Parts: sequence; structure tokens; C-alpha cells
Amino acid sequence: MPGIDKLPIEETLEDSPQTRSLLGVFEEDAAAISNYINQLFQAMHRIYDAQNELSAATHLTSKLLKEYEKQRFPLGGDDEVMTSTLQQFAKVIDELSSCHAVLSTQLADAMMFPITQFKERDLKEILTLKEVFQIASNDHDAAITRYSRLSKRKENEKIKAEVTEDVYTSRKKQHQTMMHYFCALNTLQYKKKISLLEPLLGYMQAQISFFKMGSENLTEQLEEFLTNIGTSVQNVRREMDCEVENMQQTIEDLEVASDPLYLPDPDPTKFPAHRNLTRKAGYLNARNWERQFYFTQGGNLMSQARGDVAGGLVMDIDNCSVMAVDCEDRRYCFQITSFDGKKSSILQAESKKDYEEWICTINNISKQIYLSENPEEIAARVNQSALEAVTPSPSFQQRHESMRPAVQSRPPAARTSSTGSLGSDSTALSALSLDSLVAPDTPIQFDIISPVSEDLPGQAKSSGQSGRRTNPFGESGGSKPETEDSILHQLFIVRFLGSMEVKSDESPDVVYETMRQILAARAIHNVFRMTESHLLVTCDCLKLIDPQTQVTRLRFPLPNVVLCATHQENKRLFGFVLRTSGGRVESRQTSICYIFESNNEGEKICDSVGLAKQIAFHAELDLEEQSRLIAASSRSNQSSTEGQFVVLSSSQSEDSDLGEDGKKKRESEA
Repeated sequence: MPGIDKLPIEETLEDSPQTRSLLGVFEEDAAAISNYINQLFQAMHRIYDAQNELSAATHLTSKLLKEYEKQRFPLGGDDEVMTSTLQQFAKVIDELSSCHAVLSTQLADAMMFPITQFKERDLKEILTLKEVFQIASNDHDAAITRYSRLSKRKENEKIKAEVTEDVYTSRKKQHQTMMHYFCALNTLQYKKKISLLEPLLGYMQAQISFFKMGSENLTEQLEEFLTNIGTSVQNVRREMDCEVENMQQTIEDLEVASDPLYLPDPDPTKFPAHRNLTRKAGYLNARNWERQFYFTQGGNLMSQARGDVAGGLVMDIDNCSVMAVDCEDRRYCFQITSFDGKKSSILQAESKKDYEEWICTINNISKQIYLSENPEEIAARVNQSALEAVTPSPSFQQRHESMRPAVQSRPPAARTSSTGSLGSDSTALSALSLDSLVAPDTPIQFDIISPVSEDLPGQAKSSGQSGRRTNPFGESGGSKPETEDSILHQLFIVRFLGSMEVKSDESPDVVYETMRQILAARAIHNVFRMTESHLLVTCDCLKLIDPQTQVTRLRFPLPNVVLCATHQENKRLFGFVLRTSGGRVESRQTSICYIFESNNEGEKICDSVGLAKQIAFHAELDLEEQSRLIAASSRSNQSSTEGQFVVLSSSQSEDSDLGEDGKKKRESEA
């Protein structure tokens, strides 16, 4: 090629400084070529590696698209349209993967092979010849130096011959090496251009071949398919934009509406509690005050910690009882107790609204309303019926105010249609009208009114009856307690639920109906607190004693307790009927039913009351027998006294007839 400078091979033997200077220029050029070729080789190798990676990635993409139909996605995994579309894409991409594999092979042959050959063979040959030339040049210089040091006075033919031979050999070697070196450097100027153009030519030819294969695969049918897919993508994008806009609007509306709810305890007047719920979910604090998510599932209360896949069962809340409790000076605490009383759980709500909704929801679930088709509607109807059926009176003043005649009479269907959580209705109750058990418009007493603040009918005030400290075991100093002679002393822990006047005291059904109305009224009117007391059962009376101060709160004479019954299913609930004089209508006896909750001891308490009445009955029989015997003995003594009086009167008349001498004679005989 014209214009290329060459090293003069003819001047290699002369080895002039000009030749050496020109050789330095060629060596510098060879070093620059080597450096540039190394960089170009790395760039082309990256293209080759990227093409191999693209080919492998394309093949993997096609494989994954084919396996889409085998995937099980929680959302939208069974979309047949998407599956068929992806299968079509997998087929096309698989063909492209084959094209990429062919392109990788062509790049390896047409691009990487030429530049690799130039780098590994030609450039390394130049470096090798350069090293050999340097060695030969150094050997020649050393031989010439030795030859020039031969002495002319003392010529040693042998040494001279050796030195001459050494000069000959080294000069020949240098000349031959220098000629081959110059030839390689001159050839490098040609190979440089070839090594630059040939790989690029191979790269472009491989790409053109790849594009030709791609154009053959992109048929009109495929173009139509891609056009349809593009239209579908645009439709999906428009739907997404519309949905995002709706969600943004929803977020703005919720931010405005939820602003008051960010408070831990929102205003109950603006956000009242929903009392007709049969499902509830939210965060509660457990007994160890650990915040956890709770939710109802049918008749079960479940809990689920963050990160758990599913919730776990806390307890069965069918026929359970729920009440508000005071626990460690914390607000909004309530206790759930299972129907058998063996399991209980104390939970804390975050707000008063949640607190009331949880209690009402659990109370609705305990009635098994969730099993119906429209549970919330039935819950609303039941609560409304219970609201019409009861008139709660949480204080003494409200109790007397509620005794006024009601403006609207209570519909009879309100009693019969409501179903409480007190278990199955008995056959006797179904055959008996509810109005024959509980007096209409009867107020309910939720708190314990001691005789100091309210006179219970049939219980006269007496000094020391109220406000007196009582030892529940009959041991006291000072004055003798009235129950000291009683042979029965049994103490139970109870919680007062409420009391109300009833019309009948002959059947346990009246106790069951009273339980239903009191529990329904507590749930509807949010009366959740209960007063805990000690119930002392003796042969004389029943006493409610304050567990802290040992002060007698209420005293029920045992003869006036005419009926005591336990709930048929929930054995913790029990009640008794107290027959008293007076009441809402003067000059007649009334009956009041008192309902309590115990620690699963309802049957024991009723058995204890029955035992006390038996003992009192036998004691009364013994007392009557003793009275009869005493009366008979008194009559016998009276007859004997009258006989003595008659004999004494006759003797006195005889003495008066005998005179003074006769009396003396009789005395002497005596």
C-alpha cells in the first residue's frame, strides 16, 4: 500500500544510527497498536458477551412465558386471555432467541476470531522478535569489544581464532534477527489495518444477517397481533389512569372524613357506636397489654399477630357472657367468659366507641344471630324488641320515675319474637305467656340499693341491720349476731346483675325470663358494670356483704325466698324470687326476682338455699313440737294445782268444825 514507510532491510548489516532511530519509531508505533488493539478487543468481547447473555436471557424469557399457565397467582391467575397472549409472545421470543444464538455464533467467527488472532499471534511475534534482537545485538557488541582488545605484540592464534569466530557468529545472528524483525515490523503496518477492518466487517455482516432473519419472522400476521396488543395496552393504561384518579379522590375524601377518627377516642355524638353488628374486627390489648388484632368468625373470637398468615382461636363466644371490668386502672376493659365459665379473657379497646361495639357485637353473637340470613337486620329487630320490652332504671330516682304509666303500650309480639342468649326456651315457657311472668312496664334495678337508701318491701329497718360489719362465719365480738345459732354458713362470690318485679313465683320460667330481660337491657343501655359481693347463706336469711368493708348491703329473710333457679345452660347465672308485702300496688304481696352471676357455682348456691330452707323447716317443726309439749305440760300442772286447792279447802272446813281442841289433837297425831 502506498504511503507506508518501511524499515530498510538492506541496511540491517550496516546497523547505522539512522537505522536504529527509524527502528525506534517503528517500535513505538507497534506499542501504540498493541495498546489500542487491546482496548478494542475488550470492547468487542463485551459485545460478544452481551450477545451471549442476550441470547440466554431471551431463551429464559421464552421459557418463563411458557410456564405462566402453570403458575397459581392469588389474584387473576386464571385469566385465559392473558395466558394465550403470553403463549403467543413466548413463541415469537423463542424464534428471536434462535436468531440471537445464530448471531452469537457469527460474532464469534467473524468478529472475535480475527482480532484475537492479531492480538495473540502477530503482536506477540513482534514482542518475541524484539527480545531476540536485543539479545543478539548485545552479544554482537560484546564480541566486537573482545576482538578489539586483542594484543598486537603477543598474538595468540588460538584466542584470536576464538574471538574471530565469536564475532562472526554474533554478527550473523544479529543480521538475520534484525532482518526478520524489520520484516515483521513492516508487515505489522498491513496487519494493523486488516485487524481493524476485518472484525468490524464481520460484526456488520452478522447484524445484517440477524436483521434479515428477524424480518422474515415478522410476518403480517405477527404485525397485526402486535398492533392488537398495543391497543389493549393502551386501554389498560387508560383504565389504570381512571382507577388511579378514583383512588386519589377516595383518598382525599377519606382524609377529610377520617380526620376526627385520628383521635384515639373520637366524639361519640358524632360517631355513635353500632349496636347491631354481628361481626367485628380491630386491634385490642390482651391481658398482658400486648396490642393484637382480633376478629370474630362465626361464633368464634380469633386473634392474629402481625406477620401471621392466619388467625388463631381465642375462645368460643356462643352463649358467652361479656361485661365491663376495672383492671389495673385502665379504661375500656371488658371481660368475656365462656358459656361453661372455664375460660375468660380480659381485653382493652382503644376507644369508647370500639369498647361499646365490641361488647354489643359479642352479645349479639352469643345469641347466635349470625346464623340467620340477615344477621344485622335481625339484631336490630331483637335489640329494638328488647328496648321496648324493658325499661332500665340504673338509679333509685329513675326507678320511681319509670313507675309512671307509659304513654305507649308494649306490643305483645316484642316479647315473643326476641331471642336472648340465655339458651333454648323450655316447653313450659313456650306454653306460658310472658305477660303472666313479668309485670308490664316493670322497671329494672341495676344497682344494689341498701336499706339505708331504699326500703325494700317486707324488710323493716332495724338498728344494726344496715351499715353493720358482719363476719360471714358468724364470729364476732361484742353483740351476738343474729346468725350465730345457725348451723349453716356458706359463703359465695356473686355479682349483682339486676332485679325486677314479677307477677308469678311458682315456676322457674319466671327466673329465666327475668335473666333474659335484664341481660338484654344491660346490653342495649350500656350498663356493663356489676357490683361484686359475698352471698352468705344461713338458716335464717341470705345476706349480701361488701367484700372490702364486711358491711351488710342487703338482707333477705329466708322464709320470703320462695324460688331459686339456675340457668339451664349457663350455670354461672342464678336468681331467686323474694315474696314481700306492699309493692307497686298497696295492700298486696309482690314478688321481686334478683339475678346474679357467680363463678360457675349457680347450682351450688341454689342447693345451699334449698338445704337452708330444709334445715329451717325441720327446726320449725322441732320448735312446734317443743311448744306442743310445753303446752301439754302446762295444762297438766294446772289440773294438779286445782286438785290440791280442792283438798285444802275441805280440810280447812273440817278444822273449823272440830274446834280448838280437835285441831290440837290432830296436830299431836300428826
